[in-house]
Amino acid sequence: MANFQKGEITLPQYKLLLCSLYEIYQVLEEELDKNSAHPAVEPIYFPQELARIESLERDLEHFFGPQWKQRVIVPAATHRYTERLREIGKNSPNLLVAHTYTRYLGDLSGGQVLGKIAQKTLGLGGTEGVAFFTFPGVTSPHRFKQLYRSRMNSIELTEEECRKVLDEAVRAFEFNIGVFEDLQKMLSITEQAAGGSGREKAPTTTLLTAISRSSVAQFTLGACVALATVGMGIYAF
Repeated sequence: MANFQKGEITLPQYKLLLCSLYEIYQVLEEELDKNSAHPAVEPIYFPQELARIESLERDLEHFFGPQWKQRVIVPAATHRYTERLREIGKNSPNLLVAHTYTRYLGDLSGGQVLGKIAQKTLGLGGTEGVAFFTFPGVTSPHRFKQLYRSRMNSIELTEEECRKVLDEAVRAFEFNIGVFEDLQKMLSITEQAAGGSGREKAPTTTLLTAISRSSVAQFTLGACVALATVGMGIYAF
């Protein structure tokens, strides 16, 4: 599959991606809500500005109709990701910061660009089908990211806890990569079973490789920035 900059996105890929994102954010936001008073979560808890569930529900209903919940299909890698989120939400809430930073700031950084490309290549009007990429509660992504990072820096962690957060940031990145790889495998199997007839006739396109090269690059950047931040001793502990 060609790269994202060429606008190569397929509708089937986009739908599968939204399904996985819904599962991931559903669990992530459940765990954040449960642990919103935890000292490591409270500073970076921004449900009004960042919550993605309602946006994803609108997108899924747009593509699958009122019964969309019965049509959500996700690969094994998505389940592994959500199981990890539940595990740390229950036993080590401070590690949630690694996943919130990796996911939310990655989506906030690349969301507007990816949303516009999806609109153009899939022929979507307004915010229909691309609500996930919009953050109406964030008036200035640049300023909000600065605020978010300053809040992260205010979290008090021991040196050992800090190391574990860094390890979890790397793990979060690996989970995201695994999800994209599994989604591509699912589509390949589906297309082979259909004898290639599932390929779109209209100027529709492919998203997952594009995302893995573009938005996942944002995830990598986020993890690297977190590593550099802690490495320079900016975290307070």
